Amino acid sequence: MIAIPALDLKGGACVQVATNSYDHELLRIPDPIGVAAAWRQYGFQHLHVVDLDALADRGNNCPQIDTILGSTDAEVQVGGGIRSLASIEHLLNEGARRVIIGARALENSDWIAEMSATFPGQIVVAIDVRDRRVLTHGWTRSNSKLATDVAEELGDLPLAGLLVTTVNPEPVLRGSELALLEDVAEAIDLPVFAAGNFGSMNDLRSLAERGIAAAILGIELYSGAMNPRAVADEFVE
Repeated sequence: MIAIPALDLKGGACVQVATNSYDHELLRIPDPIGVAAAWRQYGFQHLHVVDLDALADRGNNCPQIDTILGSTDAEVQVGGGIRSLASIEHLLNEGARRVIIGARALENSDWIAEMSATFPGQIVVAIDVRDRRVLTHGWTRSNSKLATDVAEELGDLPLAGLLVTTVNPEPVLRGSELALLEDVAEAIDLPVFAAGNFGSMNDLRSLAERGIAAAILGIELYSGAMNPRAVADEFVE
């Protein structure tokens, strides 16, 4: 399993926000390009970039994303409000290795099938999950579908993977969430990326033991709760 630092972009800066709160910033660094370079210097070979403004329909951070893509030799996956073929094509042409699609992938199965066929091995579908059910509308509603059912439905598409974010306000990976992620990994013959609240290196080891391909790390790294150098050294390709 690999560990991937998250760069969440808002208003041109790299931020970390509280769970389910666009406006409650826990951290703000005005130089996202410098942050991307710093994570690379620690030894991370992949980066996870999300445009929070585009996700919330409050503008975008396209210039910063394009600059990150053009300035790093890390493999970068980009998400946040991506809903069109043109957006996918632009990001891939700028150097993104993978593009992450959220809401529209769940809302329009024909469209995501077309996009994955057009860009095989370059699209990651993202789902947010609480108590095994997929969440919608900014984590405020539970979908009728189980995460494992969604994984099985997507399993035949030529995707790059499935990103599962377990929505839990507590800074700990619960046993129920580990069981869910293990079940999802068993339900789909594609790489599974995990995001959520991971409190320790042992949480990452537990994910690896359950077949998770990558863990997306945010505040754990920015706050120093996890030692970036130790994480990069242990969880690399």
